[in-house]
Amino acid sequence: MKTAVFIEPGKIDVQELPKPEVKNPTDAVLKIVRACVCGSDLWWYRGINQRQANTPVGHEAIGVVESVGAEVTNVKPGDFVVAPFTHGCGHCAACLAGFDGNCENAQTDDEIVGYQGEYLRFRNADWALVKIPGQPSDYTDAQLNDLLTLSDVMATGYHAAATAEVKAGDTVVVMGDGAVGLCGIIAAKLRGATRIIAMSRHEDRQRLATEFGATDIVAERGDEAVARVMVLTDGTGADAVLECVGTEQSVDTAVKVGRAGAVVGRVGVPQKAEMNTNNLFWKNIGLRGGIASVTTYDRAVLLDAVLNGDIHPGKVFTKRFDLDDVQAAYEAMDHREAIKSLLIVSD
Repeated sequence: MKTAVFIEPGKIDVQELPKPEVKNPTDAVLKIVRACVCGSDLWWYRGINQRQANTPVGHEAIGVVESVGAEVTNVKPGDFVVAPFTHGCGHCAACLAGFDGNCENAQTDDEIVGYQGEYLRFRNADWALVKIPGQPSDYTDAQLNDLLTLSDVMATGYHAAATAEVKAGDTVVVMGDGAVGLCGIIAAKLRGATRIIAMSRHEDRQRLATEFGATDIVAERGDEAVARVMVLTDGTGADAVLECVGTEQSVDTAVKVGRAGAVVGRVGVPQKAEMNTNNLFWKNIGLRGGIASVTTYDRAVLLDAVLNGDIHPGKVFTKRFDLDDVQAAYEAMDHREAIKSLLIVSD
């Protein structure tokens, strides 16, 4: 089967690898329909993070179940599914508490699997896979893209809003205009926020942010951005802040733009270990967030929101590529020519 493989920073290759088989009774093998490139993939692509050479890549996909292990009963061959990156078991303490991103049983072996390929061996398939009604052919191109976001990016944006405790009537600041930040805007609106301030300095992303529900755009950074938010909120600050970047400056700004008692929902993967928590103390600001609860949110809210046409997160895919052109897909995101790159794998 064809699979995207990391060679070295700046180089992704498509190689023929053995087609996966069920190894554990909790596994399923999926035929991938669509996959995509994540902003977090750029960390090792750019050499910022280390990654083992010659390993399959990707962690977002939708597909059709081809085979299942003996303990998998909730999905069967032929089912169309979202393949979350989280692989939650559904019965450990973390999953039962609604945090399947921290599943205690997510790793059942040491094999590195990649979603950017023709087939995928998916762990903890019985609970973690999210069934989609019908078959891929029942959906439009745009709907398939919407469904694909449920494997990570839309659920991660929703996790930012949920952990920031966004509620009806809130004023929300969203840090980051990448795909996660844009999905955070969708999530804030879905949860009832009436004012959504998007921090963005890129015109194409500003337009999409506004389409998704942003009421204000702040292009400034750092202290200038803080001052601008304070003007927009009459000196009060935001009720909730969605931090979708992970840089030191973004986290610092997120804390400063919140009102007293606000909560920051942090889903930007931290790029620096140290953080000054004193600023949280002096304003009674809460800090939550982490790895998204993909299966939990998809089942509770997001799948129905997509199927009902209430949200259209698939618009974050601004360029599409065949699997054979995966190198170009990474380059497009690396050069900011695409907000998020879509990979068409099969019909």
